[in-house]
Amino acid sequence: MDERTIQKLIEEAVKVLPNSYAPYSGIHVASAIVTDKGNIYRGVNVENSSYGLTICAERSAISAMVTAGERKPLAVAVVTDAEHPIPPCGACRQVIAEFNEEAEIIMYSVKSGERIIVNLRELLPSPFKLRG
Repeated sequence: MDERTIQKLIEEAVKVLPNSYAPYSGIHVASAIVTDKGNIYRGVNVENSSYGLTICAERSAISAMVTAGERKPLAVAVVTDAEHPIPPCGACRQVIAEFNEEAEIIMYSVKSGERIIVNLRELLPSPFKLRG
């Protein structure tokens, strides 16, 4: 992924970070995804008092991508206001892998400016699969 695209994804996620709903953890997260068609989809975390019903930013962005009729994320930015970048949770890793096991994951903290880029395979080397 080229530097310009990486920076654009971070900027797009930062734009929606204030929309995050995190009254329980206090950790705000936003995500931006670029697809193989060059489109960008964004999402934020939406917490719930029944914690299991919380929607992560990454899955929110994936849902927007699928709703728009696309199926191939090339890179996923995960932006937080926490002190350090945070990786996608296990559920998000699996959902991203459903669409592209080779997606690049860009983690960024607006607080520290720290940035980490990894391939999804580094975070989830053996995703669950029902099909070839």
